[in-house]
Amino acid sequence: MPPLKRAKSMDVAQLAGVSRTTVSFVLNNVPDVTISNATRKRVLEAAQSLNYHPNAAGRKLVSGKSRTLGLVLCQSQEQVFADSLLPQVLLGVGQAAMQVGYQVLLRPAETSDPFSYIKTIRENFVDGIVLSGPRQDDPEILRLYEEGFPVMLMGQLPDSDIPFVDIDASAGAEAATHHLLERGCKRIAMITNAPLSYTSARQRRDGYLNALKSAGIGFDDALLKEGNYTPQSGYQAMMGLLGNGSRPDAVFVASDVVAKGAMLAAKRSGLRIPKDLAVVGFDDIPLAEYFEPPLTTVHLPAYGLGWAAGERLIRLVQNEGLDEKGVLMQSNLIVREST
Repeated sequence: MPPLKRAKSMDVAQLAGVSRTTVSFVLNNVPDVTISNATRKRVLEAAQSLNYHPNAAGRKLVSGKSRTLGLVLCQSQEQVFADSLLPQVLLGVGQAAMQVGYQVLLRPAETSDPFSYIKTIRENFVDGIVLSGPRQDDPEILRLYEEGFPVMLMGQLPDSDIPFVDIDASAGAEAATHHLLERGCKRIAMITNAPLSYTSARQRRDGYLNALKSAGIGFDDALLKEGNYTPQSGYQAMMGLLGNGSRPDAVFVASDVVAKGAMLAAKRSGLRIPKDLAVVGFDDIPLAEYFEPPLTTVHLPAYGLGWAAGERLIRLVQNEGLDEKGVLMQSNLIVREST
């Protein structure tokens, strides 16, 4: 009698009518990821009916590999140190890798050479990379992908086929701006999380613009300022907004870290939050609820993003293939006292 065929995660996904990444989230009980109870039930019932056990199936290692993944951050070291979500992202990638005996090498981009991650691959012999915060003007990532090297983006590059995990940043930014509109704010400014050469900054800006358009409010480019990942950039951007002669009554800051500096600038200018200026952030970093006042913000599932990126990259490294180009995760608005 031939041995029974071992079920794979793909079999569970097909039976439950979901993606393999969703199967991984459910069966590994990944926290901070929004999955409906009905979907969880379908996945668990499918796994039980197929007698599927993820840990046993997932520990198959590919010979001839270094068993090392690179996590490359398209930020300077100063920006990395200011990134309060990085520990959660790194933990998610690391735990997904650890389940199959891989380790993770963390590498920030160099200020003098933002595409220096190529050296990480060549000098450390990593089997694949997660690239966090991709830039639209990056020729190296397209070259790597076209050469067949395993690449997973944390973020997206429009008009490319490179696989990715991301949040629906445009929808999150739109929800944040709608919240300010519902509060009665009319002159709503925006400070981006990063320069607009970064995809994430453009997505969040687009959500802001969509909300204004749906409310019949014209865009005033004097109300849009660029941040650069740090509180200092938020401080400078807010001072620029307050010094242009027509003060906003609200500001959407597309990063909590950047918002910290923006709020300080507003206070030093004599404004009371939220009475004189309502503020909404983005990311929901662990310290956001301890800002003064506590910050209304868009919650980003950082651990889940890291997990999904690591799990999907390992599939590419092990030549298992992907059932979908991208995984787009949802955010949700957390209302606190800054609005």
